[in-house]
Amino acid sequence: MITETGGPAFPTHPDGALINDGMTLRDYFAAKAMQGILADPSTPEIMDIAGAAYEMADAMLKARGK
Repeated sequence: MITETGGPAFPTHPDGALINDGMTLRDYFAAKAMQGILADPSTPEIMDIAGAAYEMADAMLKARGK
């Protein structure tokens, strides 16, 4: 299991004040990846989609750190 989350995805208010942590960047990346996966009409089982979305999110976080 990955422990790196990338930090909060939307951490600030327009005036720059930290309101709350909100969703993690990892969750945001996974949600975006899942959108793309679900756009394919031959999408596999639900749990396969969730796992694939987080695998993609983890890869994106890794690439982001390079």
